Order: sequence, then C-alpha cells, then structure tokens
Amino acid sequence: MNRQYVIQLVIVLISFVFAAKLFFLQIVEQAYKIEADNNAVARVVRHGARGIILDRYGKILVSNKPVFDFYIIPKNFSFKDTVEFCQLFGITKQELISKYQKACQHSKHQPSLFLKDVRMEHFAKVKDRMDEFTGLYEEVRTIREYPHRSMANALGYVKEVDKKILEQDKEGYYKPGDLIGRAGIEESYESVLRGKRGVVYSYVDVRRVVKGSYRNGAFDTLPENGKTLISSVDLELQQYGELLMKNKVGSIVAIEPATGEILAMVSSPSYDPNKLTGTGKEVSQNYAMLVNDIHRPLYNRTLMAPYPPGSVFKIVQALIGLQEGVIDTVKTRIPCVQDVVKCHPHPSPLDVKGSIQYSCNPFYHRVFHRIIIQDKDKNLLKDTRIGLTNWVDYLHRFGLGKPLGTDLPNEKAGLVPTVEYYNKKYRKYPYPWRFANIYSLSIGQGEIGVLPIQMANLAAILANRGYYYTPHIIKGIEEVGNIDPKFKQRHETGIKREYFEYIANAMERVVVAGTGRRAFIPDLPICGKTGTAQNPHGEDHSVFIAFAPKYNPKIAIAVYVENAGFGGTWAAPIASLMIEKYLRRTISRKELEEEIMNKDFITPIRKKLESKPIHKVTQHLEPSSPAEQKNPRPTSLPLRAMASPLRND
Repeated sequence: MNRQYVIQLVIVLISFVFAAKLFFLQIVEQAYKIEADNNAVARVVRHGARGIILDRYGKILVSNKPVFDFYIIPKNFSFKDTVEFCQLFGITKQELISKYQKACQHSKHQPSLFLKDVRMEHFAKVKDRMDEFTGLYEEVRTIREYPHRSMANALGYVKEVDKKILEQDKEGYYKPGDLIGRAGIEESYESVLRGKRGVVYSYVDVRRVVKGSYRNGAFDTLPENGKTLISSVDLELQQYGELLMKNKVGSIVAIEPATGEILAMVSSPSYDPNKLTGTGKEVSQNYAMLVNDIHRPLYNRTLMAPYPPGSVFKIVQALIGLQEGVIDTVKTRIPCVQDVVKCHPHPSPLDVKGSIQYSCNPFYHRVFHRIIIQDKDKNLLKDTRIGLTNWVDYLHRFGLGKPLGTDLPNEKAGLVPTVEYYNKKYRKYPYPWRFANIYSLSIGQGEIGVLPIQMANLAAILANRGYYYTPHIIKGIEEVGNIDPKFKQRHETGIKREYFEYIANAMERVVVAGTGRRAFIPDLPICGKTGTAQNPHGEDHSVFIAFAPKYNPKIAIAVYVENAGFGGTWAAPIASLMIEKYLRRTISRKELEEEIMNKDFITPIRKKLESKPIHKVTQHLEPSSPAEQKNPRPTSLPLRAMASPLRND
C-alpha cells in the first residue's frame, strides 16, 4: 500500500478517536460540565413564610412581620458623613469600621451582611435616604410576631439554630442562620410550620458577582409557605385566665371534655414571646433575664410542674374503692376518727357522698387501707404489695403517673409511686415498708405528684363519666379535623358509669354546700372538688378541679395557685370565673372578679426569695443531657409538698 495512504488513514483514525472522546466528554459525560458550572453558578436558598397559628374562632395567635437585612459590597460602599450615617443606622463608628473590615476580609466584590433584623419602624426612617449610599442594599424577610402577647409557654418561640441543633439534625435540613421553633407549638409542629425551602441558581463571575439567571431558571424551585395551624384555644378565655393569674404563681388548664381539645393553658408568671423573636444582643439579653427570673416564667408549669393533688385525689380514691367493692353508695358509713390523720369539724359518720362534700381525711385513710389490704394473700406484706400494684394500675388508667401524650413538647409524667419505688426507697431500712409508710397517699399527699394538665384531664374524665381523649392544642392543620388519629381515640378507665354519676352528685354538693362554695354560680350547676396541697416551705398550694354544666359538660378545668392556702379560697373562685366566662361570655360576680385580680401572691414571695442567695439557672427547656430532660431542675419555689397528713381543706 502506498505510504501516503497509510499516513492519511492513521491521521483519520487518530482524528476520529479525538472527536469521539470530545463528544463523550462534552455530550455524554456530564461530570466535567457540572464541575465547570459549579465554578460559575451560585446557589441561593429562599425560605417561604412560616405558617400562622389561629385560635378556635379564627383569631390570629401567631403571624409574621417583615424585617430587613442590610448588605454591603465593600468595593462600592460609600457615603458622605460618617457621624450622620452611624446615627441613622444606630451604630457606633467603631462598629462601622469593624463591620466594613470584616466584609473586606470576606470579599471586596461580594455582598456581606452589614445589619440584621432591622424592624419596619427603623427601616421607614432609612428607606428614603438609601439613594445617598452606594454599595448598600436591603433584603426583606419575615420573623414571628405574637400580636396578643398571650400564652407564650404554649406557643413557644423561634430562634436561630445553634451548633447543638445542627449536630442533632440527622436529616441535614438546617444550615447556620436558619430559624427553628423552640418550645410549645412552634417546636412540636416545626416540620409543618417551616414549609419548604426553594433554590435559585445564578451565573456569577470569578468574583462571585451575579451576571444573570442560570439556564433561564430551569432548575430553580419556588419556596413553599408553612401550613396554617388551627388551635383549640379560646383566645378570649386564655387572656381572661392570664388576668386572673396576674401576680400569682401557678397554672390553669381548661379542656373540652367531649374532644380533649385544650381551651386555655395558663402558666403564670409568663412573658412576652415577642421579646424572644429574631436575633441579636437584645434577644440574648431578654432570654438571660427570663432564665434568671426567680419565678422562672419560661418554665411551663402546666406540663412540667409536679404537685401533690391534695384532697382532689379523694375523688379517685372513692371511685377505685367503689369499683373494688370495699365501699358502696348505700351502706358505707365511716366516722371521722382522728387517731392517725387530722380533720376539720363536720358531720360524722359520713357516707361516700358526704366524705367528698366535707373532704374528710380519716374517711379516705380507711378507704385506702381497704383498697391496699384486701386479704388476697395470707402474708400481709405481700398482700400490701398486691394491693398497691392494683391501685397503681387504676391510676395509670386515669392518665396519672405517665405522660398523656399531648401534642406539646416537654410533657412530664408526674409520679405515682410503685412497689419498685418503695422497695428502692426503703432498701437501707432494717424492716420492709408497709402500709404505715404510704398512708399519706390516701389524701393526695406523700410521694405522689401530678401535673396540672393531668388534673384537668381528670376533670374531663369525671365530666365524661369514665373516659377521656388525649388532650391536644391543635384541632386542625389547614382545616379542622386534620389531626393525628391518636387524638380521636377514646381511653376508658374501666370503672362503672354509675359510680361516676354518684360522684358527680357529690361534687355538685361541694360547690353548693361544701368546701367549694366560693365557686357557686346561680343557675349554672358546677361539679367541683377543692384541694390544699401542703408545702413545708411556706403557704400551701390552692387546688380546684371542676366541670360544668353537670350534664352535657362543655368545660373541664384545673387550677393551681402556689402558696395561696386553702383550695376553696382562691383556686375555686378562679375556676368558676373561667367557667362563667367560657359558657356565658360575661361575668355576673364583679366584686369577686375584682378581688381575684387585685390579689398579689408574688410580691411577698419575691421579696423573701430576693433576700436570700438564689442559684441562677442557665437553661430551662433545653436540657444539657437526657437525664435532665427527664428530671428538669426544680423551680425556685417548692412545687412538691412532703408527706404530712395533718390538714385538709
């Protein structure tokens, strides 16, 4: 073959190989193209507006408001008068120099954050003069706004993610600078409220200056706004409860018995959630001030504070006793013999109904003894343990001693002492524990601890005559009824309805002619029970639970007022005012209302506590360890009363 043709053929083959390789690299294989594009394309994340929260009647509880972030491009940044510029933007000359130098270190050609979270009222003063400055521009975004400054503990707040949150984010969703819900509804419904982020791609030059849209926005995605939450809270009732609890420490929880929907959730004292909105020094200072307040307003007492139930617990003891057959509604008569526990003057002997009406301590000491010791085993100690195990099972069916599973975070279990609990407590004693060690439980004292939401749920069980729905604060996502199916599941106590009817009659007598007379409202049948939870560190805690009306109840409620004394004196009238407000939308007993609103329990306690050295806490709802999550630091006020069966209502 002619050498010339051979050389031409080789050249053609080599050219073909190169062409094929170029075709593969440029058309088929995308790796190099993507890498090149990455050097010329900037990816910017856009966030949608966070979902709003409404009350049960459509009133806005949480919304969004615009704030402005100012950016500078150092190369183009200029202005005429430094002093005037600093005064306009509310910064010092040193801060201006520091921010400019930091921006230059990042890039002289790319925008850098100059000021963050500038509110609308401040921006209004600046916007008309923006043309006087070059290399300075603003971007608008939204932050949370709480227009009524109410129910802060239930709503929660939104904060910027920190290192700990980023480390715990297994999905890798959050980036530095993102906002996340903390505490309350904002935290428990974070995935619904935050919406979905969008992405915008732009061509940039070597200095990262934007030159145009990448492929005409073919790969851009729009952000999605968060969904609207419809809460079960009655805003008017919530605000009224907060007024009644002004200058008091404690809580109010009101529930609609037929659904388990939370109508009001007051933890007092509270705070203005707007003070924790956004970022910056002011928010940090507000947070530190709230954390170190001796009354701990960030502590949600409704879900986290364990109290002894006091005499309210006698209702549960009566129902268990009736179901177990150790007492009955006809023949039972027990005299008020004060050889073990003390009591106040009242008729004696009493039947079950009278024991609730007059809140007799010796009666329930005897009833509890019968529940625990039923001769199911010849060994008395073993029989006591069988009885206590059975009693604990009943309490769990009432939703006590375990989290109810509400849709709010940080709900605690309270404490129902078990056989294992007492075995551990008395393991170092020379003798095993016996009934004499636990009889304070008979009147709701001793080691038992309940949460206000559990007591409100107990009132709902009584209203429903034996069952409850898990309490929840959201009744719909975008539309009413769109909630977790578990909140529609009915939980039975296993106690006969006829016994609940009998107890309801007794509870009505408590309000009409018993220890809860200050809760009486003419022509509105209220069934209630007072309690006085003893506190060895000061005045006892005032407790009251109730439901109304007696038939077809619309509201069940629990009220705790710390260091306020007898349950019938303060907690009972507060509950009755809340009931009247919800059912009638007006208050007929203005003098009682004024008396409650003017009563101040905080100032004397605050003066007493401030005269002593107080350990300042640094965290509240964000514990540093799993152990602390289960057992949060106690409040500065004593929330648990020690066993002391010497007084009742």
